[in-house]
Amino acid sequence: MAGEPQSDCLFCKIVAGEVPATVVRKTERTLAFRDIAPKAPVHVLVIPHAHYPNAAELAAAEPALAGELLAEAGAVARDEGIEDYRLIFNTGAGAGQTVFHAHVHVLGGRHMTESMV
Repeated sequence: MAGEPQSDCLFCKIVAGEVPATVVRKTERTLAFRDIAPKAPVHVLVIPHAHYPNAAELAAAEPALAGELLAEAGAVARDEGIEDYRLIFNTGAGAGQTVFHAHVHVLGGRHMTESMV
């Protein structure tokens, strides 16, 4: 069920403390931790504690929580000392999503050479 922890979800296990992660920020409803395969000097994932398979489902079910995710992504960038950064939500396997728990990538610390638009 959406919003409920899933026993087979890596990110739910990280939220529960069952799988270790390098946490950089934590709020009552979000968690930010370093990506284990960084694509930039700063590569942090920001996730909701609640399980939603992707950003679209999160936004439809809990728009305020989706907004908190974006606010936390900005706070991560500030805490990491980066002014220019990229936020990425991959939604669906065809877009590169590999963990089906809504999350935003915060990337920075280098010039982003490739435009995605």
